[in-house]
Amino acid sequence: MLARDQRTPFSDWWWTVDKLLLAAIIALMLAGVILSLAASPPVATRIGLDPFHFFNRHVMFLAPSLIVLLAVSFMTPRQIRRTALVVFALSIFLIVVTLLVGPEVKGSRRWITLLGVNIQASECAKPAFVIVAAWLFAESTKRPEMPATSMALVLLMMLVTLLVMEPDFGQTMLILTVWGALFFIAGMRMIWVFGLAGAAGAGLFGAYLLVPHVAGRIKRFMNPASGDTFQVDTAMEAFWNGGWFGLGPGEGIAKRSLPDSHTDFVFAVAAEEFGIILCLMLVALFAFVVIRTLTRAYSTDDTFARFAASGLAILFGVQAAINMAVNLQLIPAKGMTLPFISYGGSSFVSLAYGVGMMLALTRQRPRTEIESMEGASNQRAYA
Repeated sequence: MLARDQRTPFSDWWWTVDKLLLAAIIALMLAGVILSLAASPPVATRIGLDPFHFFNRHVMFLAPSLIVLLAVSFMTPRQIRRTALVVFALSIFLIVVTLLVGPEVKGSRRWITLLGVNIQASECAKPAFVIVAAWLFAESTKRPEMPATSMALVLLMMLVTLLVMEPDFGQTMLILTVWGALFFIAGMRMIWVFGLAGAAGAGLFGAYLLVPHVAGRIKRFMNPASGDTFQVDTAMEAFWNGGWFGLGPGEGIAKRSLPDSHTDFVFAVAAEEFGIILCLMLVALFAFVVIRTLTRAYSTDDTFARFAASGLAILFGVQAAINMAVNLQLIPAKGMTLPFISYGGSSFVSLAYGVGMMLALTRQRPRTEIESMEGASNQRAYA
């Protein structure tokens, strides 16, 4: 099945996939299992659940996520484009349904229950939106007469509007950052750089003035004495308590009082029990995934694959950076999971979908295959 002279789908995948990138992703998944076992039992006990409730569900989500990751990594760029368009359309529909009938939790409507499973549709929308936007930007470089950039801007405004209505300002800023990075990679003019930066600044200032929740977090970040900073203060204490080598598995103190120790603040639990050394190893793994993907992306001649893989790598890296920065009190607190480490079913599956596309887009395809794909796409307006 793995011989080079036998052309089977599996052998083609095995000899073209980036094995180091795949190994780094699997290592992050395994680290997530270990840290879920360390961080989640106190949270489950506090709310009256079985101590291993969240750990069991984390492991349960691992199996379908691996299936999604491997299945998507077999796809061709054309299949990725078509699948992403369907996923993005379904995600937008589910976000609208969530806004209409979803339950309100802590002032937000982000979740909807389908077939007994809680789904956060915005998580699935992120990687699909990156692919659709990259596709449009790639088409704009091939056919300048096509209003692809305007279409990408319309899709951005539509998604951002829905996220603000939930409201979910963390995901909104993440989407805007990735879209801006893709726009920059596609070769936008400097006037657009300043224009988009100004628009983002104006939007953030407007949210500060009009949304008490956002204003409260920014004020607490700028002046900790102005409000409740229990979670971020406890997270910082966890880093100090852990030192370089940690207190040992199960010996952490912060997880006993942190409400979100298994989600937003799992990085702090890792620091307290396993030390800063483990945290640096996690940072190195995240950095390797991003840098490796960007390096492979810029070595390909396929414009769409270059844009799409770069956008997915930036999405993955920025999300990880935001979570770790919140744990270290470098930015205001916001609900953002640490990829493959934090607990969360929708986040886990959507991340697997995203990195599966990263693996597919960075596979080493023969130049003749890339040229045939580009030639076929030039004969049609859409894939």
